[in-house]
Amino acid sequence: MESIVTLSFLIWSTVIAAFIGFWWGGDKVKSLAMTHVYRLCKEQNLQLLDQTMVLKGVWPVRDSEGLMRLRRRYSFEFTSTGEARSQGTVELHGMRLNKLHLDPHMLPEDHDKFLH
Repeated sequence: MESIVTLSFLIWSTVIAAFIGFWWGGDKVKSLAMTHVYRLCKEQNLQLLDQTMVLKGVWPVRDSEGLMRLRRRYSFEFTSTGEARSQGTVELHGMRLNKLHLDPHMLPEDHDKFLH
């Protein structure tokens, strides 16, 4: 009976450790994704709204070297005018930026012309 408890304990400990590792690794990837988004928003004079990104999916993929990585896709909202919200997505394969997309949005110069 004692060995069954020990085996059960080992299995649950492994599951919990794997979950914590996945969560911790995902937090590092999300921070890296946020860094890429901040940089792009600053370069294009955009404001990241709510300072949050939402995880939209995690899938296993093979990278360009044939290694298995986790592809994580996050969505976020930004504004160029201070009024209208636009959507963006960022996708990473492991710790490597794969894609950073901004939906069409009004440029600040266009917004000023539209108001006058």
